[in-house]
Amino acid sequence: MKQTLVEKQLLTILVIDDHESVLGGTVDVLRKKYPSAEFITAINAKQAVDQLMNSQPDLVVMDLSIPEQSGLIARPETGVQLLRNLMKSHPHLNIVVQSAHVRTLVRIRPDIDAHKGGFTVADKSLSTQEMLTRVDWSLQGLTHTKDIKGIHSGLEVKPEWLRVLALAFEEGLQDKAIAERMCISERMVRHYWSKLQDALDVYPEEGKNIRIQTEMQARAEGLID
Repeated sequence: MKQTLVEKQLLTILVIDDHESVLGGTVDVLRKKYPSAEFITAINAKQAVDQLMNSQPDLVVMDLSIPEQSGLIARPETGVQLLRNLMKSHPHLNIVVQSAHVRTLVRIRPDIDAHKGGFTVADKSLSTQEMLTRVDWSLQGLTHTKDIKGIHSGLEVKPEWLRVLALAFEEGLQDKAIAERMCISERMVRHYWSKLQDALDVYPEEGKNIRIQTEMQARAEGLID
């Protein structure tokens, strides 16, 4: 069985924050959780782009309120634009947005919905353990956007997500067979599962099967019979 990124010994993690004390604190917390990981850092958008060009991180943990470059004022819009560009140029990159300005992400909801890598949000008010949980989910390729006020104004699902539900729970197909039926990759099927589970507010819980939880919630919402 293929190892997940969470199980990998040698992760590369890029942390972006313009407050060096916060940056160092985030790295220290992550290093305790992932002691074998390689850490690279950036304090502005230009540095972040340079670091991404010079390395291929498995995960980016970023604040939104950052300056474009040294000497300029930190603004949430700078981080939002950087994030939009990162998702377009690195569609499978795992991302954790750790910021006090997460509500600004509603501006780029279509980009987040289309992103194929893990994408989670950790408001800076969260506890260390809650933040690490979001990191773990992102490394698993999951999506978690419930902290973004207004991003889910009612349940919205896409036709392809409903097709995955029907094939899985009405025809009993596994992901490989679903991919073949839909003429897509298994990776894309997993991407659809992640987006659907985020819309249904279903996330990993110890001792619970997430696929069963997804089926139960989908039936409760009337998405499948």
